Amino acid sequence: MINNDMELKKIVSDAEDFLPLLGTDYIELYVGNAKQAVIYYKNCLGFQTMAYQGLETGVKNHTSYVLQQGKIRLVLTSPMGPDGHISEHIKRHGDGVKVIALWVDDATKSFEETVRRGAKPYLNPTVEKDEYGEVVRSGIHTYGDTVHVFVERKNYHGVFLPGFVPQTSTFNPDAVGLKYIDHMVANVDWGEMNTWTEFYIKTMGFANLLTFDDHDISTQYTALMSKVMSNGNGRVKFPINEPAHGAKRSQIEEYIDFYKGPGCQHIAVATNDIIETVSQMRARGVEFLQVPGSYYDNVLERCGEIDENLLILKELGILVDRDEEGYLLQIFTKPVLDRPTMFFEIIQRKGAKSFGKGNFKALFESIEAEQARRGTL
Repeated sequence: MINNDMELKKIVSDAEDFLPLLGTDYIELYVGNAKQAVIYYKNCLGFQTMAYQGLETGVKNHTSYVLQQGKIRLVLTSPMGPDGHISEHIKRHGDGVKVIALWVDDATKSFEETVRRGAKPYLNPTVEKDEYGEVVRSGIHTYGDTVHVFVERKNYHGVFLPGFVPQTSTFNPDAVGLKYIDHMVANVDWGEMNTWTEFYIKTMGFANLLTFDDHDISTQYTALMSKVMSNGNGRVKFPINEPAHGAKRSQIEEYIDFYKGPGCQHIAVATNDIIETVSQMRARGVEFLQVPGSYYDNVLERCGEIDENLLILKELGILVDRDEEGYLLQIFTKPVLDRPTMFFEIIQRKGAKSFGKGNFKALFESIEAEQARRGTL
């Protein structure tokens, strides 16, 4: 485990940042009905209409809507028929993350460097142009059917990508205060965590920031293991989870059973005011996991003084944890799909660099309670 911030910085600096990554460019989800999904993400999560691609722009096989909030860009894509890889992805996985796009200075070099180190090509470097300039994109396969696309946009001044047009809407709910992607979590199958850890180290120059074993993440019934991978500048972090043996079926096993393979389990998004953000999301219909009220009995003893009113945190179900650098506040939605697969984490960091280890037991007990209600524990 990481004992201090200097050790944390050393591990991050040990990453061979040969790409390098400037941040998360966009996340693309393949969904069954993008037009209707847009309404959910706008109304419930506060995203704003940005761009569009579809029949009206000359694209015949799919439709994509781009939404934005803070530095977060979501692309919701649906197929226009039963054939093709988008339809096959949805048939197998349901709605879910297909593309985690990473912003880079040089998409061609990023592709060449990662493929040379063993990555399987997904998209050869491709120049896309319109009247606003050009974008270069390339891509590689990762766990399951998930891919990373490298996006080089320094010579582009359009709304999103060539082929997209600006979109406006008469339905414009206010944003809820989401700022940027904090991290994205992968669920992989038995024995695959180290394989994908090595992939990110060798192929993408990441470093293993934190490791949690089944002693760190376990309850009476279930357990899992996790390694947090970070790129060299710390802007992109990917925790990778795999199941561990327990008395009953873990959340990772449930995810893999319903998603039909490895995939992106949750997207952690940062806010500067988690109380306001969660209050708004709850008022708009977002459902959150709730821990037992007894969780709050010793929060201040465990975490020390905090700025927030503990009674309000308890009412909203927001969790608190502290490390050597400060504390964090976090909460997790229930799955946002009918399949118990993808969900969101809302996180506010007040100095803390960690991932809420002190909350693991209470959090996973609440997840188990949901699994029991679904009959999948």
